[in-house]
Amino acid sequence: MSFRQSIVLLFCSIGAIVPGLAADFPTTIAQVKQSVVGVGSFQKTRSPAVRFNGTGFATGDGLQIITNAHVVPSVLDTNNMETLGISIGHGVNFEFRPAVVVSIDREHDLAHLAISGKPLPALQLGDSGQMQEGRELAFTGYPLGMMLGLHPVTHRALLSAITPVVMPSLTSGKLKPGAIAALQRDGFPIFQLDATAYPGNSGSPVYDPASGTVYGIINMVFVKGLKESAITDPSGITYAVPANHARDLLQRKDTRAK
Repeated sequence: MSFRQSIVLLFCSIGAIVPGLAADFPTTIAQVKQSVVGVGSFQKTRSPAVRFNGTGFATGDGLQIITNAHVVPSVLDTNNMETLGISIGHGVNFEFRPAVVVSIDREHDLAHLAISGKPLPALQLGDSGQMQEGRELAFTGYPLGMMLGLHPVTHRALLSAITPVVMPSLTSGKLKPGAIAALQRDGFPIFQLDATAYPGNSGSPVYDPASGTVYGIINMVFVKGLKESAITDPSGITYAVPANHARDLLQRKDTRAK
């Protein structure tokens, strides 16, 4: 990921209201919430023991978790038994399950984790290549993580544009090393949403409000100044990685270094 033309993008490792969403939207939300998880780490001697990094969701057989690559901790304190994992539920029903990294796609900012135990309800990945601008969508995740008690929150969205993931900068001063590297590679289309995501929403599934089919994964927002303004003065512009890249990732093995 990189900076877009003359603006600052902030990864959402932490909506504009669209009329006319499906009448059964509340039913879809109730179903999607069962598949949405918090992604972070657990360390018994730490306070709090669970550290939240972002959102993820179950797909496939219900034991496969998709999230953003930047949500997965780059280093764990294994000497003090820090463990990567997911968080489910809240209060007395809170559960932390260890997870392992199956593969990582850094180009598209996606990660595939695997958990064990009872499968979670799985969300279906749709064909994001068929998406058109003007489509009404929704996303569910943890906008402020533990600050809201890990309660899933749903936002409505409009697919306002399908745009290149990186553009040339107007001035050389705004060309960062990551931007230069991205410009040297073939870019890919990314979904621009008329919606507000917050720190913690990274990895949230973007889905059809009628069926719950996932077409994208939230990964960054446009910030109007310092990154702190993502909370105090949100822009209402959010970006999502098309779900077809997540589908491809599920077919890979041991690509975490790529």
